[in-house]
Amino acid sequence: MIVNRILSLKGRDVATIDPGQTLSEAARVLAERRIGALLIVDGHRPVAGIITERDIVRAIALHGAKALEEPVSRYMTEKVLTCTSETTINHVMELMTQQKFRHVPVVESGRLSGIISIGDVVKLRLEEVEAETQAIKEYIATA
Repeated sequence: MIVNRILSLKGRDVATIDPGQTLSEAARVLAERRIGALLIVDGHRPVAGIITERDIVRAIALHGAKALEEPVSRYMTEKVLTCTSETTINHVMELMTQQKFRHVPVVESGRLSGIISIGDVVKLRLEEVEAETQAIKEYIATA
């Protein structure tokens, strides 16, 4: 199974923010969209960074409420591993587990084309397991 399967089910919409926008603005978008991460785009690279709910909490814990008026570029993770729509789900799961992150942007031909989360991967794997279980039950019933 490949990443394109997840994107075909969930869509390719990606929430992004400019590196100069504030943590407060990022928090508002995260809350409004009920998501855990925003990709930072700067017009030069497909992905300049990522900011997550955890990053915002850490910033406030370290710098107090004044951190909310700082630009996301100050707190974003700049080194973001990406995949393509042809990357296998198993490979993405390995990346997420080894690197301890929960979001992987999908980049095709130098352009951002989607994002998958650990939740997307788990949902797909559960659907696969349920389908396999149903197939086994049907096989046993007809045997």
